Amino acid sequence: MERGVNRARPIARGNEALEKLCRTYWWPLYGFVRRQGYRPEEAQDLTQGFFALLLERRDLDVIRREKGRLRSYLLVSLKNFLAKARRYDMAVKRGEGRSLVPLDELLARERADLEPADTLSAEKIYERR
Repeated sequence: MERGVNRARPIARGNEALEKLCRTYWWPLYGFVRRQGYRPEEAQDLTQGFFALLLERRDLDVIRREKGRLRSYLLVSLKNFLAKARRYDMAVKRGEGRSLVPLDELLARERADLEPADTLSAEKIYERR
């Protein structure tokens, strides 16, 4: 029983450290996201999403003190996260890879609807065009 308790202590300390890290850096990172032009709700979602991904991928496990400062790492990681989120949002707006109807085609259809009614048959109108 004692052996299981000893193993649980480092895990509990690790979780406490992660929680402290998230609490310490949440507001500064949230503020950075807000200054990028996001509304408060969007900034909250993006900041939470960033931390969730950071913890899910266990990115903090690979950080070494000699490679640089934690805050610099977090800021660069957040910038990359935001860039990917922006690219994803733009892809969604562009149809996520689905084929789109070209704008010229839509405008041509609209012009066709505006043409005056003609007594000619559809074939004659087609030939005239």
